[in-house]
Amino acid sequence: MKLSVVIPVYNERTTVRAILDRVLDTPFEKEVILVDDGSTDGTRDVLKEIDAEGKPGVRIFMQDVNQGKGAALRRGFSEVTGDVVLIQDADLEYTPDDYPALLEPIENGLADVVYGSRFLGGGAHRCHLFWHYVVNKGLTLFSNMLTNLNLTDMETCYKVFRREVADRLDIQSNRFGIEPEVTAKIAHMRLAGGRRVRIYEVPISYFGRDKEEGKKIGVKDGFQAVWCILKYNLL
Repeated sequence: MKLSVVIPVYNERTTVRAILDRVLDTPFEKEVILVDDGSTDGTRDVLKEIDAEGKPGVRIFMQDVNQGKGAALRRGFSEVTGDVVLIQDADLEYTPDDYPALLEPIENGLADVVYGSRFLGGGAHRCHLFWHYVVNKGLTLFSNMLTNLNLTDMETCYKVFRREVADRLDIQSNRFGIEPEVTAKIAHMRLAGGRRVRIYEVPISYFGRDKEEGKKIGVKDGFQAVWCILKYNLL
């Protein structure tokens, strides 16, 4: 099984090399696809240095202007060649040490999609940002009401797909609406023979950041998520 790790990157000059090294250290056959989404803080210079080093299995693509995480993932998904696709943020909030747990349900033939939940317990978690937690749980509940799923963490970065599912997602959202859009589409998707997509959750660690440390999601993205939940489930 070949793993394709897609990493959207925007203004992560201080973390992008570290997260790439951690991904490359995981014990899987893999390719790593980094898509810079118009960074302005020197991240592109770091990526050019990495590209010049010729690391095996690493491919880097540059978006001319900042469009959002969804746009970067759309580009990255179009470039994958592996059997399984995993989304990895370019900061250090999520650790690749969780890859074995994320991939196990797919490797065992149980799942087509796996979400890594920050709220199921398990690994270490930073305790902070109560209202971010409340909004996240509210969005997950609203999404579950329309998808008929019982997810605990719809907004998680860690989403893993068998290639058949990833190829059929047709991502439209440019920004953080990608999370409810993908969730709605897999909830309503039918695979060969009319079978529903099998979705699993596993517990993961989480080392969250706040605004001062570079966290980018804001209030506007919460309202956009509500709209996307409605749009991709009802329309």
